[in-house]
Amino acid sequence: MSQQNNNYDENDIQILEGLEAVRKRPGMYIGSTGPGGLHHLVYEIVDNSIDEALAGYCTEITVEILPGDIIRVSDNGRGIPVGIHPKEGISAATVVYTILHAGGKFGGGGYKVAGGLHGVGASVVNALSEWLELTVQDGENIWFQRFERGHYDEELKTIGKTDKTGTSVMFKADGEIFESTVYDYEVLLKRLREQAFLNAGIKIVFTDKRDEENIVGETLHYEGGIRQFVEHIHATRGLESLSGDVIYVSGMQGDSSAEIAMQYNDSYNEILLSFANNIHTKDGGSHETGFKNALTKVINEYGVKMGKLKENEKLKGEDVREGLTAIISVKLTECEFEGQTKGRLGNPEVKPFVEKLVTEKLMNFLEENPETANLIFEKCMSALRAREAAKRAREAERKKNAFGNASMPEKLADCAERDNRYTEIYIVEGDSAGGSAKQGRDRKYQAILSLWGKMLNVEKARIDRIYGNDKLEPVVTALGTGIGEDFDIKKLRYGKVIIMADADVDGMHIRTLLLTFFFRYMRPLITNGNIYIAQPPLYRVERNKKVMYAFTDEERDKYIAELSEDGKYKVETQRYKGLGEMDPMQLWETTMDPERRTIVKIGMEDALKADETFSILMGDKVEPRRLFIEKNAKFAQNLDI
Repeated sequence: MSQQNNNYDENDIQILEGLEAVRKRPGMYIGSTGPGGLHHLVYEIVDNSIDEALAGYCTEITVEILPGDIIRVSDNGRGIPVGIHPKEGISAATVVYTILHAGGKFGGGGYKVAGGLHGVGASVVNALSEWLELTVQDGENIWFQRFERGHYDEELKTIGKTDKTGTSVMFKADGEIFESTVYDYEVLLKRLREQAFLNAGIKIVFTDKRDEENIVGETLHYEGGIRQFVEHIHATRGLESLSGDVIYVSGMQGDSSAEIAMQYNDSYNEILLSFANNIHTKDGGSHETGFKNALTKVINEYGVKMGKLKENEKLKGEDVREGLTAIISVKLTECEFEGQTKGRLGNPEVKPFVEKLVTEKLMNFLEENPETANLIFEKCMSALRAREAAKRAREAERKKNAFGNASMPEKLADCAERDNRYTEIYIVEGDSAGGSAKQGRDRKYQAILSLWGKMLNVEKARIDRIYGNDKLEPVVTALGTGIGEDFDIKKLRYGKVIIMADADVDGMHIRTLLLTFFFRYMRPLITNGNIYIAQPPLYRVERNKKVMYAFTDEERDKYIAELSEDGKYKVETQRYKGLGEMDPMQLWETTMDPERRTIVKIGMEDALKADETFSILMGDKVEPRRLFIEKNAKFAQNLDI
């Protein structure tokens, strides 16, 4: 055993100079070195340009992905100051890109409102880039400086004359730091579009130039700001607005501002997005609480005032938000974010500010627009009635369980093990596939539940229709957790819930219906990582009793070439049209044996993306669904929703 060093003294205390700290612990600054962190680099530089726009000095931002996954962000703002910094003795621009916590966002009058990492963004991006080139135009000179992994050999220097102003940053993310340095166009487009909606009037020109023969891009420019954000959400998801224009309220309190855009639609789902200084507060916070309180209060007061609510009736928050799309955006001098990921806004003064603003302006709107007000109120009352019906159904279900009448579904072939750390349930469509799965499984750990017939599309149904539904109730009973507010993950009977459907369009439809159900009514199963998709093979390739299973056309062709030995021997190929065509042993070997199978875990990294996908695929509108399928056709076999 090696001798341990018990001496722990002043020599063991390391001081990481400058940007070394960022390269040593990148996750502390950008969250991760995976795709999220990589894209975060772009957001930080764009945020600096948007802060210039918020200060009133920038109208256009250009973002380009260049060949080699190089990023260039340019703006027509004032340009980073280039004069010599009084304390550091080097150019202020160099200070911003090489010293942590240096910038114009610390109360020096540079910015009233700012997003980003509050002055660390530019230097963090520089530290995590293989190289970065900074070009500044100050109305007279063009200034240039190049950095490599945060270091520089030459000072900021002039390279020409100009009458323009602005900043341009070009950088290549460091392959030594990141798992991959390849950017996802759609991920960046979503974020940039969000920023354009949140900052009405700003123009963001985004272009992907990696494939010179297929350059793609969009100009993102929305004079209507967050009003157009609501319209965009409804259009992409195929939702029909309930009536009239988007309701918009805004107000100021000192240097703080708040704006809210909201509109009801024909769905039963709530879409509520909140932002503070352009940062998406996915876990809510004081601005969201203020909005929710005011909305519930105003609609109840309106109901009483108009004689539409009985004495003992009261709408709950969930009733008044059913079918509501709302965007809440606040801009503050100093945001207090809670948690490492800035997911929740903590500023206590924001709650009463937003609450007062919405209470006054929304009540005025309802009184001035009686037709729209009536439609909204009826929508809320319909939600209340459905909630009460669901409560009755739930109580009936509880009584049934209390008297021991809740027997396991007849189509369930249970496993012997009871510890859910080891058990798994396969939810299989059709009796023939279910039969094969029952015979091929490991009976100790694997349970099989066969489903049959067309399942209820829960995207178009409220919770009161879920209770007692003959297609969904077997799933609920088998899993044992209950649904909705009764859900209790501690009662989950199987650690892995595996959806096994045919590898075709019908199978994809069944997977999506089940995932929609889990997403809406048993969401902790997804957030906890209990839901999986089985990956059955598409082909069986055989020669001389040597069998190989192919999951793609490319794999099939490769195996045929391997087995045919330059084409001299005949190779038999079978295309599986469905799981039922496999005998029990084949199904076990390819799709159910934990040693050999491939299963895809369903994640909730981007709940909004999942939510949007479900709305598009399961909604009534054909056009958004057609566009989505065309765009994602190549991923149809492995759609990880």
